[in-house]
This record gives sequence, structure tokens and C-alpha cells, in this order.
Amino acid sequence: MAESRVKEEALQIIGLCQVLPRLVVFDLDYTLWPFYCECRSKREMPSLYPHAEGILYALKEKGIDMAIASRSPTPDIAKTFLDKLGIKSMFVAQEIFSSWSHKTEHFQRIHRRTGVPFNSMLFFDDEDRNIESVSKTGVTSILVGNGLNIGAFRQGLTKFSQNSA
Repeated sequence: MAESRVKEEALQIIGLCQVLPRLVVFDLDYTLWPFYCECRSKREMPSLYPHAEGILYALKEKGIDMAIASRSPTPDIAKTFLDKLGIKSMFVAQEIFSSWSHKTEHFQRIHRRTGVPFNSMLFFDDEDRNIESVSKTGVTSILVGNGLNIGAFRQGLTKFSQNSA
């Protein structure tokens, strides 16, 4: 599916939702892109999962803020890749650091930086333990099986609306 078709579908899904998150937070490795940063070199040209870019641009067009929560041991590579992909400026907060806290520390920082309450956030990640720990804070959290795609995005917005009802 081409990026523009994905973006159109993502915009339709957003349009159908009664309640929208104020902030959508993404993990990086195996959520937005299909690799671990620490296994790559800064010189490489990274790529996103096929649906990820269209979804990001749909959220941006609708004025929904986005952030990154990544437990990367190589934050410099992650930030270089976001820059190379031309999407670094799309995120209001980028918490990219190694941690033992299953991302709860990342979310504390994102909350302090943005002022957005946890129950107004939607989070996508590929690891069960992060989904479990972050869910306990009140963030609607979605496990992605094979990277961010339109199905996971629809599931996330649906679950967020149900949690907000």
C-alpha cells in the first residue's frame, strides 16, 4: 500500500473516532522500523515499516502530537535515523535512552515535558512487558506484531475511545 493510500485510510479512521488521544507515543525498534538501532551504523539509510510513514503524516495533518519512547542503548544512532528519515521534527518529545524501567521512566519524562495526562495518551510498542507496565499508568497501550500498520492503528484508536468512554 502506497504511503498516500495509507495516509488517506488513517485520516478516515481518525475521522470516525469520537474521542482522540492528545498524544500518540511510539517505540522505535520493531515498531516504526524493522531493526534494532544498536545493530546498525549511522552511515546506513534506515527505512520505516510500510504503513508507518502514512500514519505519522495523517496524525500530523490532524494536529495530534506525537512522541518517542525508546529504550535504545544507542540513542545517537536512533536520533540520526529519525533525522535521515526527515521525521525528527514531528515529535514533541523524544525520550530515547537505555533503562531498566520498562518505559515507565520515559513516560514520566514525556508527561513532564508535554503536560499531557497518561489517560490522554496512546502508545504503540512491540514488547509485551512495556505494554503491561505502561498500561498500568493509564496509557492506552497496543502491542504491534509486525511493526506499526493500519490494523494496529485502528485497534489503538478504537481501544482509546473505549477507555475514554
